[in-house]
Amino acid sequence: MTQQSAARTGTPTSADVARRAGVSRATVSYVLNDTAGGRVSEQTRQRVRAAADELGYIPHAAARSLRAGHSGIVLLTTPDITFGPLFNDFYAELRSGLRAHGYTAVLYGDTGNDSETAARLWAELRPSAVIAGLGTALTPRSADLLKRSGTRAVLTLGGPPVQGVHALVMDQRGVGAAAGAHLLERGHRSIGVIVPTDHSLDLFSLPRLAGVRAAAAAAANGGLVERLDLDYTEEAAADLAARWRGLGHTALFSYNDEFAMLLMSAFQDAGVDIPGELALVGADDLLLARLLRPRLSTVRQILPGGRQLADLIDHLIRHPDSPPEVVDLPTATVVVRDSG
Repeated sequence: MTQQSAARTGTPTSADVARRAGVSRATVSYVLNDTAGGRVSEQTRQRVRAAADELGYIPHAAARSLRAGHSGIVLLTTPDITFGPLFNDFYAELRSGLRAHGYTAVLYGDTGNDSETAARLWAELRPSAVIAGLGTALTPRSADLLKRSGTRAVLTLGGPPVQGVHALVMDQRGVGAAAGAHLLERGHRSIGVIVPTDHSLDLFSLPRLAGVRAAAAAAANGGLVERLDLDYTEEAAADLAARWRGLGHTALFSYNDEFAMLLMSAFQDAGVDIPGELALVGADDLLLARLLRPRLSTVRQILPGGRQLADLIDHLIRHPDSPPEVVDLPTATVVVRDSG
């Protein structure tokens, strides 16, 4: 059978590429896995890659995993939520940092299963590392199951620490507390707090609401805090703006900058002056918040740098016996601009 007919009638193999390029299978492996260092000339590299392209050959990930002892997959488990620009920027940087270390980042959505079942599903992919995001199921038992199945590093990102697991802790309650303390210091004693009706965001919105309430409870002169549930629609925002004056509040913490931008437009259409009648504060410090007029005050919460997190993951994969640490990420701070 000719090389061309082999490629047409079956899945091409590294042996087919080797024959086409006139090199050994080891050389094909070196070149396509980029592990040859200076032992293969650039001319040979080009010949091997050209042969692989002509045949449509793709290296087998499972075989590569067997040789390396791990899959090179870093699994980031996520709840079933709609991600915003802040997470997207973080994930893009993390993915780039992991790629520089030779790993592949994979997002794994919520399975709706209990902790141990979820861990078994994650383990089926034989990930080198698992990063359990906020709201995903992870317990000491499921973390141990992952490690016994070959996962070399297990971390939590955002949620409470898990025994025996490296944890990066983000305080969502602190976001609301920072916003509430800022508005109370500005003299506002009646504050509305937006809570999205999308319950997948409860992991973030409810602690932020609790933080505002805690700030009001701790204030010397006290304060009234009212929960205002809101759909992320222009119609819902317009309805709230139309009845705002009747609520009697002088300030609003809007959950995040995206809700704040939606509401700012609605309030302006309704003739409600910002910040004259209403102090408005968002969260996450998005670029667009700085481009609004009036510029939006916001709460900045610094996510871990994606590249720094990638470096940490690589270290933990290479040193799986490293003792777990709990790292509290920086406290949220208010960025004061024009809106309140």
